[in-house]
Amino acid sequence: MAWVYLVIAGLMEVFWSTCLKFSEGFTVLKFTVLTIVGMVISFLFLSQATKTLPLGTSYAIWTGIGALGAVAAGVILFKESVTPARCFFVLLLLVGIMGLKATSGH
Repeated sequence: MAWVYLVIAGLMEVFWSTCLKFSEGFTVLKFTVLTIVGMVISFLFLSQATKTLPLGTSYAIWTGIGALGAVAAGVILFKESVTPARCFFVLLLLVGIMGLKATSGH
């Protein structure tokens, strides 16, 4: 169940970071509130995951899911560039996340 909590925490990281962009520096109330709610939910699920999983693994995977999701959201929603270098480094993040999962012992 801890891995499910960690994935939910990571997805909520993507949610709140995307809402943060839409909040335009906390000037759009709806997205400001959604950002804060998303942060709280993300941290709650991360805290549940770290009850069982190693802290370093949990934190790295949580931020990795958030980073990968934020890159995807940036490309899809905000028309950010897709370059071979960015794709390469996103692939490195993905490999790192999979490696941490594979070697966590849980």
